[in-house]
Amino acid sequence: MDCIFCAIVAGRAPRSVVSEDELVVAFMDINPVNPGHVLVVPKTHATGLADVPFGTGARMMELAMRLAKSARSAGLDPDGINLFLADGAAAGQEVFHAHLHMVPRHVGDGFSLQVAYGTPPSREQLDEVASALRSELE
Repeated sequence: MDCIFCAIVAGRAPRSVVSEDELVVAFMDINPVNPGHVLVVPKTHATGLADVPFGTGARMMELAMRLAKSARSAGLDPDGINLFLADGAAAGQEVFHAHLHMVPRHVGDGFSLQVAYGTPPSREQLDEVASALRSELE
């Protein structure tokens, strides 16, 4: 496997580490949206979100939340914060090792996620999908 994030985790590729523990590592994104853009990555290879163990996923979110707080107190002065995880090519995933972006945002920074909303579904359609999801919860 030739995974850049596995190489970064292992210290075989350059990295600017913000935080690291036994499950996850957070490092600066080399193509940041804004200063302070950090990636939170599981230490073991997981291609997508379904491959991330629940404990590791929880640790990723916990660290991203702490990083968001630190972005506010570290002088980055964000107007907002985005947490973003793309799971699969259709969702915009480019590096196929699961990772959570913590992005400090500023009004007018030019970053956006374009959403093309369709016709809202009926309550019955919403209930049907909710039921299907509920029956598959682990």
